[in-house]
Order: sequence, then structure tokens, then C-alpha cells
Amino acid sequence: MQQSSSRLIELDFFRGLVLLIIVVDHIGGSILSRITLHAYALCDAAEVFVFLGGFATATAYAALAERRNETIARSRFLRRSLEIYRAFLVTAGLMLLVSALLSALSIDGPNLATTDLDDLMDAPLAALGDILLFRRQPYLASVLPMYAFFALLVPMILPLARSKPWLLLAGSIALWAGAPAINGYLPAAPDMHWDFNPFAWQLLFVLGVLARCQPVYQRISAHRLGGIVSVIAFAIVIAAAYYKLFLAHEPLNGSLKQNLSYLRAGNFLAIAWLVANLIQLGWARKLAQWLPWVGVIGRKGLLCFIAGAVISLVIDSLLYAATDGYLNYPLGLLADAIAVGGLFAVALGAEPLKRLVGRFAGTRLGTSA
Repeated sequence: MQQSSSRLIELDFFRGLVLLIIVVDHIGGSILSRITLHAYALCDAAEVFVFLGGFATATAYAALAERRNETIARSRFLRRSLEIYRAFLVTAGLMLLVSALLSALSIDGPNLATTDLDDLMDAPLAALGDILLFRRQPYLASVLPMYAFFALLVPMILPLARSKPWLLLAGSIALWAGAPAINGYLPAAPDMHWDFNPFAWQLLFVLGVLARCQPVYQRISAHRLGGIVSVIAFAIVIAAAYYKLFLAHEPLNGSLKQNLSYLRAGNFLAIAWLVANLIQLGWARKLAQWLPWVGVIGRKGLLCFIAGAVISLVIDSLLYAATDGYLNYPLGLLADAIAVGGLFAVALGAEPLKRLVGRFAGTRLGTSA
């Protein structure tokens, strides 16, 4: 991608695409989820989301430091950590609220946060305290705590990415390698755990930062052995797809995702390298220009993530109740259409609604004065 401080339409496009995939992937009866990344690879949209988060963070930090200064850029990402923490609390609250409403309507979806809801009813102060301290992370809110952690580290990561990239990479790999051993030190309520071990997943975030700050792709692809790297990446992607389609008869162990196993990380990096080739050829930009509405979702990343969590939980539960958990193509496609349309409506309506609320508040203040 071009090394400028302006918005990268490819980045917005891929972020929007990943948010759409995350929504349908969390709908059990979705038809579109049968052809998304997780169906053909050992990784899924989560790896893409975290990597793009690192890339977007480095882009935003560089742009702010260029327009203002490094001090303002650092303080902005400290505030960003608080924003993500607030988003976690909102998402967790919405997961509990949706679960309570659907349970009251006798809709027993497979992914409702019923355990958290029961604990909240039995010991409300303890359960709320656990949520505030990340010890309890209701369904679909669990990715946000590690993002808050990453945002706190941005003022340290970004200078290293620009001045000492190899030191940053070595430290990140070492932390990733030891992540399973220190996973138990993360705060967690009894019988609870972090779905995403931040000590492991920071590797992809750091790689995203490095990809933005250093000409990694350019140097490797320009080398005389650059073509061999593409061949190896293609072979890894094909081998993983063959295993997933024909050899894997059961879902992979959940700990492989929790601690970002080398299988998942390696498969993602191979896919990322091939996608980088398509970006270099200009295909991604053309696709982003052809589907601008996807970029609209990408530009409203945090809002669309929260909205997507609610949309997927509601539709997943309603679809499960309507089909008794069996795959139904017409209803599955309808659920996909509603989910995608709902997320787009949120992204498209966010700014007009914000302006409307602002005008209404201004009018009320003017009247009071």
C-alpha cells in the first residue's frame, strides 16, 4: 500500500470485509459462512482482524504524529485504550441484555450468555466486578480486552517498530512462544478463561505494525528469491485447505486459537503474502472502488463490531429456534442478507444520526438559554 498519511481505501475495504465475515461466521445456520476463510484454512477472520488492527494503528499513529507531534499521538492511543474498554463494557452489557430478552421470550439460542446471566442474577455485584476487571468476558465481547491492552502498548511499540524493528520482532516472538505458560496469570473468574490470550495474539498485532512501518513486503518481493516465497506461501495455503476440506473430521482444539498456534499463524501469514501480491497488482484497490459500501463499514470499525455482535447473536438465536438447529438454505440466506444489511445500515446511519442528535441537543440548549 502507498506510504502516505491519507486513508488507505484497501485498508478500509479489508476491515469492512472482515467485520462482515465475523458477523456471518457467528451465525450457526449461515450459508455464507460455509465459504468464508475458516472453511478453507486453519485460521479465520480473527487473525485478519488483529493484523489489520496493527496495520491501522500504525497508519493512524503516523498520520497524527505527522500532523501534530509524537506526544499527542501517544496520548491519543492512551485515550483509545479507554474507548475500547468502554466498548467492551457496552458490548458485554448488550450480550447480557439480548440474552435476557431472548430467554424471556423462550428463545434458547446456543450462544446466549446464560451462564454469565445466571451468575449476574445470583451475585450481581460480584459478576459486575468481574466484568469491570476483565475476569468475565461475555460472548463476543472477549476480543476487546486484548485490544485495550494493545492500545496501551502502542506508544512503546511504534517507536521500536520504526527504529529497532528486529528487537521488537524478537521480543514479540519470545512472548508468543511463552504465552501458553503464562496464560494462567490472566485475571479470570472461576470456570472462566480468556478466549484470546493477548500474550500470544500480540504477535499478529506487532506484525501488522511492522508491515506498515517497514518495507517488509517490498524488500522480500524485490529479492531474487521473492518468487520462491510466493510459491511456498501458495503451497502452504493449498496444503491447509486440503487438510481442512478432506482430512479434518472434527473441529480443531480450541486452545490452538486461544494461544494462536503456529499452524494458524503460519497459514495466515501465507494467505497475507498472497493477498499482498494482489494489492501490489492493484486488484484490491479496484475491488474497493467497485464495492465502496464495504469500506464504509471498515471506517466505522469499533461501532460496527459492537453492532455486529448484537446482530449475529440475535439472528443466530432466532435462526436456531426457527430451524431446530438444522441447516436450512432459504432461511440461512435470508439470515445472511439481514445480517449484512443490518451492519451496512448501522455504518451508513451513524453519521446522520450523530448530526441529528447534535442538532437536537444544540436546539434544546439554545431553548434553555
